[in-house]
Amino acid sequence: MVELELEDGLAVITIDRPHARNALDLGTMGELEKALDAAGGASALAVTGAGDRAFVSGGDLKELSRLRTEAEVSGMALRMRALCDRISAFPGPVVAALNGHALGGGAEVAVAADIRVAADDIRIGFNQTSLAIVPAWGGAERLARLVGPGRALLLAGTGRVVGAAEAERLGLVDLVLPRAGFGPGWREVARSLATRQAGEIKALTSRVRSPQEAAAAFARLWVAEEHWEAAEKVMSRGR
Repeated sequence: MVELELEDGLAVITIDRPHARNALDLGTMGELEKALDAAGGASALAVTGAGDRAFVSGGDLKELSRLRTEAEVSGMALRMRALCDRISAFPGPVVAALNGHALGGGAEVAVAADIRVAADDIRIGFNQTSLAIVPAWGGAERLARLVGPGRALLLAGTGRVVGAAEAERLGLVDLVLPRAGFGPGWREVARSLATRQAGEIKALTSRVRSPQEAAAAFARLWVAEEHWEAAEKVMSRGR
């Protein structure tokens, strides 16, 4: 099942399939689609898995093994690619909270987010080669943008799985937190990004913007009540 929490501008989507290590089947993809629909008005989005064993362990092989024709498999791949594209295109910041291992398709979901926060004992890898297949949900392209084409080929081409510390060094993970405080830690990060300002920053960093667009974003925030309330607090401390 897929759970959705909405609180103070933050939407949290949790993949909760403990019997399958949070692997995705067609039904779960449908639930994820509905959760993304419902999260549309949030300022920030977080995607995580239930428990501490797996973030998302890719596609559910037992369920997806029913797909035997190229048309069926292509349809599934395009459907999940579209969902990852929606995660990537979410207007506010998106955090992938890697509570457990992110393997195969799970790594593809992780790199669809803007920021990956990982527990220090997780492992992540594009190990589709172990099944004699390739990433099909947009993960190869996103991996290349994160770590560079050479490293992407090395990781996905060999199926190498790395720990959290190495993933951070490679640029595959942005922040590693101790397991003991992981839950509160990633939620604090996600809540801090559930702001209008963070949404504007994502828009500015998503592609090269003109000076006029950057100035317009700055001006929108300058005239907003939130800016003047914060500015008044700063100015009052100097009086």
